Amino acid sequence: MASVFLILLFWFLGEGMSRVLGLMPGSLWGMALLFLALRAGLEPRHLRPAAPLLLRWMPLFFVPVGVGAVTFFDLPARALFATLAALLLGTLFTLAASGVWGRR
Repeated sequence: MASVFLILLFWFLGEGMSRVLGLMPGSLWGMALLFLALRAGLEPRHLRPAAPLLLRWMPLFFVPVGVGAVTFFDLPARALFATLAALLLGTLFTLAASGVWGRR
């Protein structure tokens, strides 16, 4: 139970940062904070007990994304140029970054 609480704590901290800073969603802030905590020395063994539970119920986490995709289905069509530009630039950036860091 403590491992679930720890993960939820990072999520709540991320939600708080999102409300204060408003730059990105709270879940992304929470993942970034959890990543930094792991890099700073938080032991992954503290999170391991929650992993099977979260993995078991992971499909439910994608329901809001699916509902959002269906709700805003016409949005990419309205902004077709911006959507294609973002996809193209994101792909090129990822390939370039992989090529640069892959050589090391």
